[in-house]
Amino acid sequence: MGKLEENELSHLIIGAALEMHKILGPGLLESVYQVALTYDLRQLGLDVKSQVPMPLVYKGIKQEAGYRLDLLVEDKVIIELKAMEYIAPVHYAQLLTYLRLSDKRLGLLINFNSKYLKEGIHRVVNNL
Repeated sequence: MGKLEENELSHLIIGAALEMHKILGPGLLESVYQVALTYDLRQLGLDVKSQVPMPLVYKGIKQEAGYRLDLLVEDKVIIELKAMEYIAPVHYAQLLTYLRLSDKRLGLLINFNSKYLKEGIHRVVNNL
């Protein structure tokens, strides 16, 4: 697939997530949604990396802090997946921090434990 911008990628990702949620519904483990969404996005021809290590660089020192991005699409869009009753403010803050630390501009926080997935999708931007 050609070089897509963040907003074009976001549109494809959200469409795939909505379609998958129609089939699987809420109530499954986060890992199930991660595997299924990774598969669907790759079927669309997108480069998707799963469980990407997120090193922390603090004052010039690189630390392996154990953080991992759920999904990284086309090396541009970070997707954080949740399967929770509700999303807390700390989840938005976490994704924004991941965006800043990795110098990415767009993240999607997707909570699959929503009756209507449209209500569980949140865009988080970093200088986009």
